[in-house]
Parts: sequence; structure tokens; C-alpha cells
Amino acid sequence: MHAYRTHTCGALRKADVGSRVRLSGWVNRLRDHGGLLFIDLRDHYGITQVVVEPDAVSFAEVAKVRAEWVVTITGPVVARTTETVNKDLPTGEIEIRIEEFSVQGPAGELPLPVFGELEYPEETRLRYRFLDLRRESLHQNIILRSNVIQSIRRRMVDAGFMEYQTPILTASSPEGARDFLVPSRLHPGKFYALPQAPQQFKQLIMVAGFDRYFQIAPCFRDEDARADRSPGEFYQLDVEMSFVTQEDVFEALSPVLHGTFTEFAKGRSVSPMQPFTHADGTAYYTFQQITFADAIRKYGSDKPDLRNPIEMRDASHIFRGSGFKVFAGMLEKDSKAEIWAIPAPTGGNRAFCDRMNGWAQGEGQPGLGYIFWRSENGVLEGAGPVAKNIGPERTEQLRVELGLKEGDAVFFVGGLPKKFYSFAGAARTRVGRELNLRSDPYYDFHFCWIIDFPMYEWNEEEKRIDFSHNPFSMPNYGRDEFLALDKNDADEILGITAFQYDIVCNGVELSSGAIRNHRPDVMLKAFEIAGYAPEETEAKFSGMLNAFRYGAPPHGGTAPGIDRIVMLIAGVENLREVTMFPMNQKAEDLMMNAPSEATPKQLRELHLRLVLPEKA
Repeated sequence: MHAYRTHTCGALRKADVGSRVRLSGWVNRLRDHGGLLFIDLRDHYGITQVVVEPDAVSFAEVAKVRAEWVVTITGPVVARTTETVNKDLPTGEIEIRIEEFSVQGPAGELPLPVFGELEYPEETRLRYRFLDLRRESLHQNIILRSNVIQSIRRRMVDAGFMEYQTPILTASSPEGARDFLVPSRLHPGKFYALPQAPQQFKQLIMVAGFDRYFQIAPCFRDEDARADRSPGEFYQLDVEMSFVTQEDVFEALSPVLHGTFTEFAKGRSVSPMQPFTHADGTAYYTFQQITFADAIRKYGSDKPDLRNPIEMRDASHIFRGSGFKVFAGMLEKDSKAEIWAIPAPTGGNRAFCDRMNGWAQGEGQPGLGYIFWRSENGVLEGAGPVAKNIGPERTEQLRVELGLKEGDAVFFVGGLPKKFYSFAGAARTRVGRELNLRSDPYYDFHFCWIIDFPMYEWNEEEKRIDFSHNPFSMPNYGRDEFLALDKNDADEILGITAFQYDIVCNGVELSSGAIRNHRPDVMLKAFEIAGYAPEETEAKFSGMLNAFRYGAPPHGGTAPGIDRIVMLIAGVENLREVTMFPMNQKAEDLMMNAPSEATPKQLRELHLRLVLPEKA
């Protein structure tokens, strides 16, 4: 018999009754039932109940154990009586009578309980993460993460992709966040950077003649933590393809995401892929596609949650020249001002409207104008100050255009869209959540591609044109026309979109991607428009530009976040619940005491001297 176990704690069934077995694991719970001692013995695979009787030789030893002691037990498998069967456990029809017992690892007093799912402070959970990871829900989430990654790898290989590894020590690159720098001992005064993403390397892999690349890639960014973003490091499914259009990327990646989510959905629904047509007329299937402009206007966000059925509408024509002077005045004063309507089906009562108005004020806004419809003496009418001021004809026109009925409401936001759209999107989300609105059809995981992102935006502070998103994207503009642009043609430049796209699920951006700008002349022009001199661009991206000058294929890709994928599938709202060893909100590893101070010897070897900030 094996020294520690013949079976795992999740393996034994009624068919094993009569067998003599050995199990090892952690004491999940110890119970005393009238002299009989019961232990729920737990390992990675499950829980098995073991029992020792008062007259057993090992009874006194068993009575000493406490929660989380690691023990080994040996004895026969016996069937539980009908009334003691535990239907919630796969091993619930059997138990083991202890004949031999030994302690492998006693445990001290626990700083947090493993049994149960009690809430504990983040600091305690992260400092004792090895205990936290024993808790059932978190343990299962980490197993889920491993299974999801395995599924993604299998699907990518089946789709013709090959996995390659890219360097961890590399050069600093302006990806939009701060780099983690690593001082070089051999090159005093110089630093490596940990990659924010394998962006340039995966493009160089395409230039090198490889075709379909993927990697479960670690990425490092020195940025603040958020619920959906781990500080320090994260993992992504990094993908790049040669000789592809934007649609080819969608066609390749959508089945991977759809299949992965469907595999682990446990009965939850995943939005189906829809038929689209390539430029050559051939069909392909992918998720719904929404332009960036439509996403902002309809949903107030470039990562819309499509489980919410509300679509906002421009209602400026209703208020132009109306008696509601606040909105009419906005429209008259500025030709770029608009009034947006946020429909609220079933929200047609004053209490809800006032509650939404109070919420808006709590968000630092002056409030939310509203109209709600009710029946008075059998006549449908709009109620509220806005309806009173614009009159019954405009109110009825608005109701018909929005498809609203008795018991419904609509809220209004006005001003310059670029300044209010995010608040309007937050109001849309709030209305949908408060009223428990669900799209028809409703999908538990609702995917969409956001396409046609603007290539550039106006930097108001510096009064110049800047990149809007990824500077390496190919502009959706004729090459000759783009090269002929004058950087002073601001209106034309700000209207250019890029072959850039995001994949979004339930309001969570899983990744950004693009068809890359692989032409050196176009790239230099793109950066010149954003204020970079050619020699500056050459210096920052010399490796990639030089590679492109030796024959670069058209290529593109994307990189969905592994952490966010697992977070959605697990149904949790914080990446800490799907990451094995996360840092805290201050980017500290409380368990390993990182970051830590370097010794004087280490600093001398690295030719470094510390200049610490003065204490207040």
C-alpha cells in the first residue's frame, strides 16, 4: 500500500465498499457525535467522511486534531445508512472507519477559517493566501482558470495556431502605461523593461515568416489596481495572424471565445455568432459588430452591456424651439449640442423618476429631466415638468418615436455629447439595473465587436492632435491620400477611423486589437500627425521599422485578457477571486513581502544609488 494514499478524497463510491484504503488530506471539519468522531477529510479532489469509534486504538490521537491538520488514515470503506447519505457529496454514500492514523503536519491557530465562506479583510486573505486558496469557492475558481486556459490552448491549436514565447526582458516601449524597469548589472546606467505586452515581438514574428501565432502571455504594467485589472501583472491570450483582414481575425477568434464560454457556461446562454460576408462575397460567422460611433450614441460606452435592452436616441429635434428653455437654450447656443433620450420601460412613476434624479445629483450632475406616461380619465398623457413645458404634441411625438407606453418613462441628458456621453451611459446602466430590464433575446454572456475606432483625437490641454487608441493600427484611409494629409487638416484627420476593434462581453472589454500599420512610410506619417518627428519615431521603434523595410506582410491580431475571461465565467466581480497570488491595491505582495529593499551589496553591483522622496 502506498505510504500516503491509495485513492484521493473525491474518488471513492459505493462500489468500493469492503475495500481497505488509505487517504491523506486536510481536516476540513471535526465533529463529535455522542462519542463517535467524524472528520471531513479534504484534498484537491474532494471530501470523504472518515469516522473513529471510542474503542479504536487511534481514538485518542484523532481527538487531538484540529482544523487544517494534515493527516493520513487507513481503514475499510463502509456504506452509510440510508438516513445518513449526503447527496451533496459525490462520496456521500460511503465513509471510512479509521484503523490506522498518523499526523503529517499539525496546524497552528488559523488566522482565517477555511471551512465556510465568511468574508475576511483583503489584507488577511492576501497575507495568508495559501490558506485562502484552500477555501472551496476560490480553490474551484483557480481550477476553473486552469481548465479555461487548457481549453483555449486546445482550440487555438485546432484552429491552426502555433504557440511561441517572447522575451520577458526587453526595451521600454510607450504602450500607454508605466514600465517596470530592471537595472542591468553588465551595462551600468541602463535598464531592461518588463513587457507591457508582446506587441512588437508578435509583429516581428509575422515579419519573420511565421503565420498564426498565439501565447498565453504574461504582461507587466506599473499601474493602479481596479476590480477588473490586477496591479503589476496579468495574462492574455496574445494572437497575431499574417495576410488577414479585420474580418479574418473575427472569424478566427470568435469560435474560440464562443466555444470556451459555452464549455464552461453550466447552462448559461452565450450569444450566437451571426453570418457576415467577406469582401469577396464568402460568408463567415462572428459576433455582432457595432461601430464605435454607434456604441457611444446608443449605449454611452465603447464597451456596452447588451444584456440591457435600452438604446439611447437623439431627441434634439423634440426640444429645439420648445418651451423647455434649459434644453432649447443649449441647442440654440451651440450647434454641436444635443439632447439624448434614455428610455425607461416600466419606470413610469414619480418615485422612480425622482430616485434617478437624486442619483444623478449624487454623481455631480444638475439632475435628470424626465417624462413618464400615465392614464388620466382613460387618456394617456405625459407627466412631469418637461412634458408640461414642451406640450402634449411634442410629448406624444417623443413617445411614439421611442415606442413607449403607459407605465414607461424617459430621461434626458443634454450638452456636448463628448462631455456627457459617459454619464448618459452610466444612467442607462443604472436604469436597466434598477428596473431589472433584460434584452430580448437575453444571453447570459452577450458578446460584440466594437469596430471603426477613431484614429486620432483632439488633446484639449495641449491643443494638438493625439492618438486616440493604438498608435500601431492601420488607418482606414487610402494610403496615397493619407500620406498627402497636412497635419493642419484637423477636421479631416479627426474623422479618420482605424482598423481597430475591441471584443466586449457583458460590458467588460476583453481585448483591443487591430490590423497593424506595417508600412514604414504610413507609420512615420501617422506618428508625424500626432506630433512625433521622424527621427523620434525611428529611435523609439527602430526594431520594428527596420524589420518592416525588409518585407512585412499585412498582419493583425488581438489579445483577450485571461483574467477577465475567467472572472466572467466564474461570475465574480474582482480579479482577486480568479488569480492565485494577486497583489493588494497598493501593488504589494503581503505574503512574500514584495516589493522589498535591496541590500547595499545589490545596489553596488547594479551601480545604483537611491534618491528617496522626503517624508512629510
